[in-house]
Amino acid sequence: MAEVEDRIELKFRIYDGTDIGHSTYASSTSIATLKQRLVAEWPQDKTVIPKSVNDIKLIHAGKILENSKTLAESTILFGDLSGGIITMIVVVQPPVVKKKSEKNQEEIAKQTSCGCVIL
Repeated sequence: MAEVEDRIELKFRIYDGTDIGHSTYASSTSIATLKQRLVAEWPQDKTVIPKSVNDIKLIHAGKILENSKTLAESTILFGDLSGGIITMIVVVQPPVVKKKSEKNQEEIAKQTSCGCVIL
């Protein structure tokens, strides 16, 4: 007889309190797969929109979930809430692009420009 895989009902709450991605997921579903689905289903009328999976952090029980783990490996409690729905928090945090400050740019310009004086 085939073993029945654990399934869990999840919904994801974004920054403004809206819930998205409400569905039942297999315990073997990876966190990266959940994030891909959230990026695809993200409401386009929001002010902050993730561009990729790396822009999203999923939080459950105070822990940031790792992309490489499955729901089961992330110790999402199955069966504790019979018929209940687990809500995960979604934080959009685009990767920080290191920008050079204006002061650093001025110093670079001074180093690359000629400072010769002809008398």
